[in-house]
Amino acid sequence: MARTEEAAGRSGAGFEGEVAGMGLTDVLQVNARNRFSGCVRIQNGENSGIVFFRDGDIVHAEQGGRSGEEAVVDILQWQQGRFSVEQNVVTARRTISKSCEHLLLDAHRKLDERQAGRGEPAPPVSVAEAKKQPASATDTVRAIPGVAEVVLVTREGQRHGDEGYASEQVAGQTVYLAMLCAEFGGLFQAGEIRSATVEGADRHMLLYASKSQYLLGVFVWPDADIGAMDAAIRSALSKGR
Repeated sequence: MARTEEAAGRSGAGFEGEVAGMGLTDVLQVNARNRFSGCVRIQNGENSGIVFFRDGDIVHAEQGGRSGEEAVVDILQWQQGRFSVEQNVVTARRTISKSCEHLLLDAHRKLDERQAGRGEPAPPVSVAEAKKQPASATDTVRAIPGVAEVVLVTREGQRHGDEGYASEQVAGQTVYLAMLCAEFGGLFQAGEIRSATVEGADRHMLLYASKSQYLLGVFVWPDADIGAMDAAIRSALSKGR
Protein backbone atom coordinates (compact mmCIF):
# COMPACT_ATOMS: atom_id res chain seq x y z
CA MET A 1 0.00 0.00 0.00
CA ALA A 2 1.39 3.40 -0.90
CA ARG A 3 2.08 5.73 1.98
CA THR A 4 0.48 9.16 1.79
CA GLU A 5 2.43 12.36 2.36
CA GLU A 6 0.36 13.04 5.49
CA ALA A 7 1.30 9.68 6.95
CA ALA A 8 4.90 10.20 5.94
CA GLY A 9 4.97 13.50 7.79
CA ARG A 10 3.86 11.82 11.01
CA SER A 11 6.56 9.17 10.88
CA GLY A 12 9.53 9.84 13.15
CA ALA A 13 11.79 7.03 11.98
CA GLY A 14 12.17 4.39 9.35
CA PHE A 15 12.25 4.62 5.60
CA GLU A 16 9.41 6.25 3.75
CA GLY A 17 8.68 5.61 0.13
CA GLU A 18 6.41 3.93 -2.31
CA VAL A 19 5.93 0.87 -0.09
CA ALA A 20 4.73 1.24 3.49
CA GLY A 21 5.70 -0.97 6.40
CA MET A 22 9.01 -2.10 4.94
CA GLY A 23 12.58 -1.31 5.88
CA LEU A 24 15.27 -0.57 3.34
CA THR A 25 16.73 -4.09 3.59
CA ASP A 26 13.28 -5.50 2.82
CA VAL A 27 12.94 -3.23 -0.21
CA LEU A 28 16.28 -4.39 -1.59
CA GLN A 29 15.37 -8.04 -1.04
CA VAL A 30 11.97 -7.65 -2.72
CA ASN A 31 13.55 -6.03 -5.75
CA ALA A 32 16.11 -8.82 -5.93
CA ARG A 33 13.43 -11.52 -5.82
CA ASN A 34 11.42 -9.71 -8.51
CA ARG A 35 14.49 -9.55 -10.79
CA PHE A 36 14.19 -5.77 -10.83
CA SER A 37 16.30 -3.63 -13.17
CA GLY A 38 16.70 0.01 -12.18
CA CYS A 39 17.79 1.90 -9.10
CA VAL A 40 16.70 2.66 -5.55
CA ARG A 41 17.47 6.21 -4.39
CA ILE A 42 17.83 6.88 -0.66
CA GLN A 43 17.81 10.28 1.02
CA ASN A 44 18.88 10.79 4.62
CA GLY A 45 18.93 14.50 5.45
CA GLU A 46 21.70 16.01 3.34
CA ASN A 47 23.11 12.57 2.56
CA SER A 48 21.99 10.56 -0.43
CA GLY A 49 22.78 7.16 -1.86
CA ILE A 50 21.83 5.07 -4.86
CA VAL A 51 21.72 1.30 -5.40
CA PHE A 52 21.57 -0.13 -8.93
CA PHE A 53 19.94 -3.45 -9.87
CA ARG A 54 20.32 -5.50 -13.03
CA ASP A 55 17.93 -8.46 -13.37
CA GLY A 56 17.65 -8.70 -9.59
CA ASP A 57 21.38 -8.43 -8.88
CA ILE A 58 22.78 -5.43 -7.02
CA VAL A 59 25.61 -4.40 -9.33
CA HIS A 60 26.65 -0.96 -8.09
CA ALA A 61 26.05 1.51 -5.26
CA GLU A 62 27.24 5.04 -4.50
CA GLN A 63 27.16 7.16 -1.36
CA GLY A 64 29.25 10.29 -0.96
CA GLY A 65 32.75 9.38 -2.07
CA ARG A 66 32.27 5.64 -1.62
CA SER A 67 31.06 3.03 -4.07
CA GLY A 68 30.38 -0.70 -4.06
CA GLU A 69 29.93 -2.67 -0.85
CA GLU A 70 31.18 0.12 1.43
CA ALA A 71 28.50 2.42 0.02
CA VAL A 72 25.83 -0.21 0.77
CA VAL A 73 27.08 -0.51 4.36
CA ASP A 74 26.96 3.27 4.83
CA ILE A 75 23.42 3.47 3.42
CA LEU A 76 22.12 0.61 5.58
CA GLN A 77 23.55 2.36 8.65
CA TRP A 78 21.02 5.19 8.29
CA GLN A 79 18.15 4.84 10.73
CA GLN A 80 15.64 6.93 8.83
CA GLY A 81 15.11 8.56 5.48
CA ARG A 82 13.19 8.29 2.25
CA PHE A 83 13.58 6.03 -0.74
CA SER A 84 12.23 5.95 -4.27
CA VAL A 85 12.39 3.25 -6.90
CA GLU A 86 13.09 3.98 -10.58
CA GLN A 87 12.77 1.29 -13.24
CA ASN A 88 15.10 0.68 -16.17
CA VAL A 89 17.82 3.09 -15.03
CA VAL A 90 21.11 1.55 -16.14
CA THR A 91 24.67 1.90 -14.92
CA ALA A 92 27.83 1.10 -16.82
CA ARG A 93 29.74 0.26 -13.66
CA ARG A 94 29.81 -3.03 -11.78
CA THR A 95 31.40 -2.73 -8.35
CA ILE A 96 29.42 -5.54 -6.66
CA SER A 97 29.44 -9.19 -7.70
CA LYS A 98 27.91 -10.91 -4.66
CA SER A 99 24.33 -12.11 -4.55
CA CYS A 100 21.89 -9.77 -2.82
CA GLU A 101 21.53 -12.14 0.13
CA HIS A 102 25.29 -12.53 0.55
CA LEU A 103 25.83 -8.78 0.16
CA LEU A 104 23.24 -7.87 2.81
CA LEU A 105 24.54 -10.49 5.25
CA ASP A 106 28.07 -9.12 4.92
CA ALA A 107 26.81 -5.55 5.18
CA HIS A 108 24.95 -6.22 8.43
CA ARG A 109 27.96 -8.08 9.81
CA LYS A 110 30.12 -5.02 9.10
CA LEU A 111 27.50 -2.80 10.76
CA ASP A 112 27.60 -4.99 13.87
CA GLU A 113 31.40 -4.71 13.89
CA ARG A 114 31.18 -0.93 13.60
CA GLN A 115 28.78 -0.73 16.50
CA ALA A 116 31.11 -2.94 18.55
CA GLY A 117 34.03 -0.69 17.64
CA ARG A 118 35.91 -3.40 15.75
CA GLY A 119 35.31 -2.23 12.21
CA GLU A 120 35.32 1.54 12.05
CA PRO A 121 35.26 2.64 8.42
CA ALA A 122 38.10 4.58 6.91
CA PRO A 123 37.43 8.32 6.62
CA PRO A 124 35.15 8.79 3.62
CA VAL A 125 36.42 10.49 0.53
CA SER A 126 34.70 13.84 0.17
CA VAL A 127 32.46 14.44 -2.80
CA ALA A 128 34.84 17.17 -3.97
CA GLU A 129 37.80 14.78 -3.86
CA ALA A 130 35.79 12.06 -5.58
CA LYS A 131 35.19 14.37 -8.52
CA LYS A 132 38.88 15.04 -9.08
CA GLN A 133 39.56 13.06 -12.23
CA PRO A 134 42.18 13.20 -14.97
CA ALA A 135 41.79 16.02 -17.46
CA SER A 136 39.54 15.02 -20.37
CA ALA A 137 37.80 16.35 -23.44
CA THR A 138 34.46 16.64 -21.68
CA ASP A 139 34.77 20.33 -20.79
CA THR A 140 35.73 21.19 -24.35
CA VAL A 141 32.78 19.33 -25.85
CA ARG A 142 30.32 20.53 -23.22
CA ALA A 143 31.04 24.14 -24.19
CA ILE A 144 29.73 23.55 -27.74
CA PRO A 145 26.23 25.04 -28.20
CA GLY A 146 23.65 22.29 -28.56
CA VAL A 147 25.39 19.75 -26.33
CA ALA A 148 23.11 18.45 -23.56
CA GLU A 149 25.33 15.88 -21.79
CA VAL A 150 28.81 14.49 -22.32
CA VAL A 151 30.80 11.79 -20.57
CA LEU A 152 34.23 10.17 -20.92
CA VAL A 153 34.12 6.52 -19.92
CA THR A 154 36.28 3.43 -20.26
CA ARG A 155 34.94 0.37 -22.03
CA GLU A 156 34.54 -1.20 -18.57
CA GLY A 157 32.25 1.66 -17.50
CA GLN A 158 34.62 3.71 -15.33
CA ARG A 159 33.66 7.37 -15.66
CA HIS A 160 36.06 10.31 -15.74
CA GLY A 161 34.65 13.64 -14.65
CA ASP A 162 31.12 14.23 -13.38
CA GLU A 163 29.68 11.67 -10.96
CA GLY A 164 26.07 12.81 -11.11
CA TYR A 165 22.93 10.89 -12.03
CA ALA A 166 22.77 12.26 -15.59
CA SER A 167 26.41 11.32 -16.16
CA GLU A 168 25.70 7.79 -14.91
CA GLN A 169 22.90 7.40 -17.44
CA VAL A 170 24.96 8.72 -20.34
CA ALA A 171 27.87 6.45 -19.38
CA GLY A 172 25.64 3.38 -19.40
CA GLN A 173 24.17 4.24 -22.77
CA THR A 174 27.61 5.04 -24.19
CA VAL A 175 29.02 1.64 -23.23
CA TYR A 176 25.89 -0.09 -24.53
CA LEU A 177 26.13 1.69 -27.90
CA ALA A 178 29.82 0.76 -28.11
CA MET A 179 28.89 -2.89 -27.56
CA LEU A 180 26.32 -2.70 -30.35
CA CYS A 181 28.91 -1.12 -32.66
CA ALA A 182 31.33 -3.95 -31.92
CA GLU A 183 28.64 -6.50 -32.78
CA PHE A 184 27.76 -4.75 -36.05
CA GLY A 185 31.42 -4.36 -36.95
CA GLY A 186 31.90 -8.10 -36.62
CA LEU A 187 28.62 -8.95 -38.35
CA PHE A 188 29.44 -6.88 -41.43
CA GLN A 189 33.19 -7.56 -41.26
CA ALA A 190 33.79 -3.81 -41.06
CA GLY A 191 36.39 -3.98 -38.34
CA GLU A 192 36.29 -1.67 -35.34
CA ILE A 193 33.63 1.04 -35.55
CA ARG A 194 35.23 4.18 -34.14
CA SER A 195 32.22 6.53 -34.22
CA ALA A 196 28.45 6.38 -34.47
CA THR A 197 25.44 8.69 -34.42
CA VAL A 198 21.91 7.87 -33.28
CA GLU A 199 19.04 10.22 -34.04
CA GLY A 200 16.24 10.31 -31.47
CA ALA A 201 13.00 12.17 -30.91
CA ASP A 202 14.11 13.69 -27.59
CA ARG A 203 17.90 13.78 -28.00
CA HIS A 204 20.55 12.63 -30.47
CA MET A 205 23.57 10.63 -29.38
CA LEU A 206 27.10 10.62 -30.78
CA LEU A 207 29.79 8.10 -29.88
CA TYR A 208 33.55 8.46 -30.38
CA ALA A 209 35.99 5.66 -29.54
CA SER A 210 39.68 6.32 -29.04
CA LYS A 211 42.44 3.92 -30.03
CA SER A 212 42.93 3.21 -26.33
CA GLN A 213 40.23 2.24 -23.87
CA TYR A 214 38.20 5.46 -23.79
CA LEU A 215 34.74 6.21 -25.16
CA LEU A 216 33.24 9.68 -25.48
CA GLY A 217 29.45 9.81 -25.37
CA VAL A 218 27.66 13.03 -26.30
CA PHE A 219 23.94 13.82 -26.18
CA VAL A 220 22.75 16.81 -28.21
CA TRP A 221 19.37 18.51 -28.28
CA PRO A 222 16.91 17.32 -30.98
CA ASP A 223 16.71 20.72 -32.73
CA ALA A 224 20.46 20.63 -33.44
CA ASP A 225 21.70 19.40 -36.82
CA ILE A 226 23.47 16.14 -35.99
CA GLY A 227 25.88 16.45 -38.91
CA ALA A 228 26.91 19.96 -37.90
CA MET A 229 27.28 18.86 -34.28
CA ASP A 230 29.52 15.96 -35.34
CA ALA A 231 31.73 18.35 -37.29
CA ALA A 232 31.89 20.84 -34.40
CA ILE A 233 32.81 18.12 -31.91
CA ARG A 234 35.52 16.68 -34.14
CA SER A 235 36.95 20.17 -34.72
CA ALA A 236 36.98 20.94 -31.00
CA LEU A 237 38.67 17.64 -30.17
CA SER A 238 41.30 18.17 -32.88
CA LYS A 239 42.16 21.60 -31.50
CA GLY A 240 42.50 20.18 -28.01
CA ARG A 241 45.17 17.66 -29.01
